[in-house]
Amino acid sequence: MPEKSRVICVGEVMVELARGADGRYGLSFGGDTFNTAVYLARAGIPSAYATALGDDPYSGALLSLASAESVNADLIVRVPGRMPGLYLIETDEKGERKFFYWRETSPARELFELPEWPAIAEALLSARLVYFSGVTLSLYSNTGLGRFLAALELARRQGVMVAFDGNFRPRGWKGDLARTRTVFTEALKRVDIALPTFEDEAMLWGDANPEATVARLQAFGIGEIAVKNGSESALIADKSGREYVPVPQVVEPVDTTAAGDSFNAAYLAARLNGEAPVAAAQAAHALAAEKIRHRGAIMPRAAAAMH
Repeated sequence: MPEKSRVICVGEVMVELARGADGRYGLSFGGDTFNTAVYLARAGIPSAYATALGDDPYSGALLSLASAESVNADLIVRVPGRMPGLYLIETDEKGERKFFYWRETSPARELFELPEWPAIAEALLSARLVYFSGVTLSLYSNTGLGRFLAALELARRQGVMVAFDGNFRPRGWKGDLARTRTVFTEALKRVDIALPTFEDEAMLWGDANPEATVARLQAFGIGEIAVKNGSESALIADKSGREYVPVPQVVEPVDTTAAGDSFNAAYLAARLNGEAPVAAAQAAHALAAEKIRHRGAIMPRAAAAMH
């Protein structure tokens, strides 16, 4: 077994079209777990991304972006004749965004049903940490989910850490709450670090407050939880207790896209570097605050370098 040194993020990355101030659309790329992989790599944590793309020029450009951001692409499967998903972002005057997706035929949905899937599953066993989200789970058929969750279980037995952001998007589940809860329940049995957003948890589970979210996740035996609670704070819970970590200053957002993804990356990077959870949450707030000052999922590197 190679030394467990890298984080593997699993999910879907898409072509992103975002309207600029001049009304024109700019082309970039994004996807919740891919955004996190990029921000992890920028933080100096060796990262790889596991997904499936097509053999089209946009998939090629995505691979070039991964390479430029030092995200390892050895677990990105290319499927001939296919193309990645696409989404449009419309942002209102408050910086809140609305997404419109064309992703039903994305090859990322079949990652654990492609001929290469056993190699992907095996790679997870040698990760330092595997990171995925509720969006990741929404992609796969029951067959794909069974294989992915079985691989996670084996990986944990080999000492791999598993981190999960619930990131519940009703449209991805076609409004089927019962199936969503069933799938999440199976996933949560295999998680070490949960990084949910309270608003999502309230929508899916009816949680009354972040404490209720923590209690529900602790019932699954999850040892470390960081509940993101918008511009207010994050509630951190681990074996030493619970603590609210306030957002140091409220920033007027330009674009909230990937605020949670950047938070998760900074949190996990700090934890992997040996910081305590509260310090990790402070670092996470700082990166998320910087992210929301910029448009698009992945902010310019120069902006990040200033901090």
